[in-house]
Amino acid sequence: MTVTLADVAAICGLSMSTVSRALSHPERVNAQTRSRIERTAKELGYVPSRVTRPRLSRRTATIGLIVPDIANPFFAVLAKAVQDRAWKKGYPVLLVDTGERAADELDRARTLGGRADGLILAAPRTDDARLREIAGSLPVALAGREVEGVAGVAIDEFTGMNEAVQYLVSLGHRGICYLSGPSRSWSDRRRRAAIGAACRTHGAELIELGPFEPQVQAGMRAADMIRFRGASAAVAYDDMIALGVIARLAERRVRVGREISVIGVDCGALPGAAYPTLTTVHLPAAEIGALAVDLLLDQLDPVARGTADGQAARLRLESRLVIRGSTGLRMPSHARPSTWMP
Repeated sequence: MTVTLADVAAICGLSMSTVSRALSHPERVNAQTRSRIERTAKELGYVPSRVTRPRLSRRTATIGLIVPDIANPFFAVLAKAVQDRAWKKGYPVLLVDTGERAADELDRARTLGGRADGLILAAPRTDDARLREIAGSLPVALAGREVEGVAGVAIDEFTGMNEAVQYLVSLGHRGICYLSGPSRSWSDRRRRAAIGAACRTHGAELIELGPFEPQVQAGMRAADMIRFRGASAAVAYDDMIALGVIARLAERRVRVGREISVIGVDCGALPGAAYPTLTTVHLPAAEIGALAVDLLLDQLDPVARGTADGQAARLRLESRLVIRGSTGLRMPSHARPSTWMP
């Protein structure tokens, strides 16, 4: 049976990216860790396969950033933070947008891997195994995603979602819709799990609708579906969907914040884009981007930065509820105008 890089990493108890770096760029890993990896690889009979990216004859002092949709405010804020932090450290950034197409992420990663020293993947839709494969061939940091053995910055979705449900229940809401995001989104799976746990804890009924693309138009479609489910509150996968819900309800002359409450999830880049202003579970997009740069640069020069311990650093930041005008006390069903209920 062929011995793989993953086998060496498992025996050593290290990430694939660390093992790959020790074998291809030994000067970037401390002597003790490098010696252990080299000894294990020799004992197992590991033979390096063809590298999945073009080998660079020199450092480019450039990093790549891959995002699902730069038009989404969350990724726009994250990208700006990445560029600002990287530039201060002497690294220009190559930015690529995959248009929410998971299949394009691998292609873009391979292309950028031949032009940059390392990659930051923002909320990638690719599965864990493929992400480990990419991280095994070049330095990678994830932003908004958590994968065992790969450096990254993720978000604790449970804190903010629990605050959101607890707040809605305190306002009298018992039926809460969750408008789910893209089906391949790791963040959506986390948010669904978080709101489900929160509804069970606080005694609310969860009604799931979707999936929806993170776009205003999708939120407008979702608003019509909410009307026929009898929920008095809705939590959307992100602010874009929530803004679409508010826009459609305004067309229907439904008073958001009185007849129905709406909550988004995002970085709060567009708090005044709707009336009433949007209550949201705030995600620290700028902080995520800046920390992802730090984690990537730690891999590019771990000895100089004192991080050559062979472990893939993973950080998790908290989300929090920011209350604005789109949430309010539940209106009794008999008091709702016919424009709202079917």
